[in-house]
Amino acid sequence: MAQPTPAHTSLHDQDPDAWWRTAAVYQVYIRSFADGDGDGIGDIAGLRARLPYLAELGVDALWINPWYPSPQADAGYDVADYRGIEPTYGTLAEAEALIDEAHAANLRVILDIVPNHTSSAHRWFQTALAGDQAARARYIFRPGRGERGEFPPNDWHSQFGGPAWTRVSDSYGTPGEWYLHLFAPDQPDLNWENGEVRDEFEDVLRFWFDRGVDGFRIDVAHGLSKTPGLPDAGLRDRGALDTAAHPAWDHDDVHEIYRSWRKIADSYAPPRIFVAESWVPTSERLARYLRPDELHLAFQFDFLQAPFRADHLRAIADEAMNAVADVSAPSTWVLSNHDVVRHVTRYARTQPDHLVDRVWEQQRWATETPDLELGVRRARAALMMVLALPGSAYLYQGEELGLPEVEHIPSDRRQDPVFEQSGRALPGRDGCRVPLPWVGSAPSYGFSAADAAAEPWLPQPGDWGPLTVAAQDQDPASTLGLYRECLRLRRQVLLSKPFAWVDSPKETLAFRRGDVECWLNSGAEVVRLPAGNVLLRSTPEGEDGVLPPNSAAWVMTVVP
Repeated sequence: MAQPTPAHTSLHDQDPDAWWRTAAVYQVYIRSFADGDGDGIGDIAGLRARLPYLAELGVDALWINPWYPSPQADAGYDVADYRGIEPTYGTLAEAEALIDEAHAANLRVILDIVPNHTSSAHRWFQTALAGDQAARARYIFRPGRGERGEFPPNDWHSQFGGPAWTRVSDSYGTPGEWYLHLFAPDQPDLNWENGEVRDEFEDVLRFWFDRGVDGFRIDVAHGLSKTPGLPDAGLRDRGALDTAAHPAWDHDDVHEIYRSWRKIADSYAPPRIFVAESWVPTSERLARYLRPDELHLAFQFDFLQAPFRADHLRAIADEAMNAVADVSAPSTWVLSNHDVVRHVTRYARTQPDHLVDRVWEQQRWATETPDLELGVRRARAALMMVLALPGSAYLYQGEELGLPEVEHIPSDRRQDPVFEQSGRALPGRDGCRVPLPWVGSAPSYGFSAADAAAEPWLPQPGDWGPLTVAAQDQDPASTLGLYRECLRLRRQVLLSKPFAWVDSPKETLAFRRGDVECWLNSGAEVVRLPAGNVLLRSTPEGEDGVLPPNSAAWVMTVVP
């Protein structure tokens, strides 16, 4: 067998304050996790009741999607009050109790912060609509183009479809200025050149840090700062999601904001942390967010867009690790989240030979019947690769159950604004947000109390009985069993071990972490494994010493 190639340096150390460098974090999409009061919507009570499940799973922390008061135009990413709790989810006292109970279970808590925009129901924006110029200065209001200002100020498009500008009228009904919303019209963009905006968010950080929150995931971290003058973007090669050289995205001035946030996080004992959602065009641009005086982590999203092909997966991992090594930061791996098609379904279809866009490619996916058995097989293999790589890993709720995308949701039940703003041309993100199945053979699968009259807020498929937590709980060969064992072994034999690529046959990838090698086979033929003790396989079948197609294994190699 070939000798390992030169190793990347391991980023893990024994400092307990550096837990985030290697953490396995579970994303809680709170509306869909567990319903504690029977109204069909997940809440804090449901999450508190399921903390033992998450502790047993073996994760280190929870990331909770926005739980603030909100009209829910974009599932909570339209925040009306950053210091409260959405009444549908519970109370501030319940949130504080959850934080304490999670810490008692050795689970850290990361919240979402949404700094690029507020809800149109936020008191600041309501004051701005009333004509208060100081309030308008906190947002991005501009006069329109054209003789009577009848055209938007520039050619920017919303991420959800349609124009990124909406015109408002004065108290007499006369059309006036336009305001910027890079997402839904209910989500007006803030003006981060305004000192009041900066002071407000620094105070919000302290509000939650003082309550024991361990960190924040920053929504649209590549937004906030815009190119002065708001110039036209021009024609884009990849639709609304193209961030390369767009005047609305990844502007260098954003880094000054995060330097001030880092000082606040570091002032706490233990220090708090940040993880960025930054859709940027290259790994080098992503690494700029991770310089030592800025953010701690940033999601590496290329796996979300990559086919299940060993050459692509290896190239992405290698490029990502090299880029962050220059700023002494770890990579942050993710296979699914609340914004993309679940990777079981992505892998269940014909695999392209290139990276694909996270939203526009859904149009093709909806026309091809997925082979979900194949999708689960590939998803299990990808998990073993991700959890063996150096760095942190973020797991999206339900992936530990092998849940697929729910693609056939009735139009009248869809709630994602992408669906309507695209003229119903795109299905939106509801399919990855369907409530979790816990127990039983029919909806609501224990998501809500057995006697609850309310349906889950999104419909669950009728064939999810075998995928419930209860159905998989005692089966070590289940996807849930695999996740538990992967997380246990990861902590036991992989963390803090040096990394090196290992030469392997075509359509495979292999790397070493100390005495353990991770092998992934994306091809159609079996391959030979290195000599040693197989610690874990992604699939139970396979002869000794070989790795079947679309599977992965961890091998404790024989030391000469």
